[in-house]
Amino acid sequence: MMRRLAIPTIIVAASVALMVALGIWQLHRAAWKESLLARYDQAQRLPPITWPTTPLADDQLPLFRHATGVCLSPVGKRAVAGHSVGGEPGYVQVIDCSTGAEGPGMSVEVGWSKNPNAITSWRGGPVSGIIAPDSRTRMRLVAASPAPGLQPSAPPSTAAIPNNHRLYAIQWFSFATIALIIYGMAARKRLKQEARPK
Repeated sequence: MMRRLAIPTIIVAASVALMVALGIWQLHRAAWKESLLARYDQAQRLPPITWPTTPLADDQLPLFRHATGVCLSPVGKRAVAGHSVGGEPGYVQVIDCSTGAEGPGMSVEVGWSKNPNAITSWRGGPVSGIIAPDSRTRMRLVAASPAPGLQPSAPPSTAAIPNNHRLYAIQWFSFATIALIIYGMAARKRLKQEARPK
């Protein structure tokens, strides 16, 4: 009888161990995310900086910091899904700029529009705003004032960054518990069946 339960027991034990490990990993992720959000909240209260002129490592990006910079000349334009300052969905217009021969360049979110192909006459120059994450260039400057022909886009907010890791951890621990309960009930039922006189 015990031999019949050996393989199922190993499979269930391995599955439960994996689910517990995933739950613990999510708890570590939650602590990391909470620390990151606290750092971003603090950055918003710091004095403005100038846009970095040298490449930075990911953990050195001054995200959510007020900053100023100079777009010497636009070198590209793209539309990214985003919201207006009033929360209306649409597209934010991002212009990639040259900042000098030695600089890493700068991406500037110059405003919002319902039209992804919105046209603006903005040709660069001094700009100020808040540094936000960017999926292509890692960070971009969300301009405090919109470019001609566009509306203000929503400034970056830490409230928009999800932190559901503790909930995910609870789910993994719950799955592990449920798996153990189901397996215990099934094993008990089988043992009772085997124990009945034939």
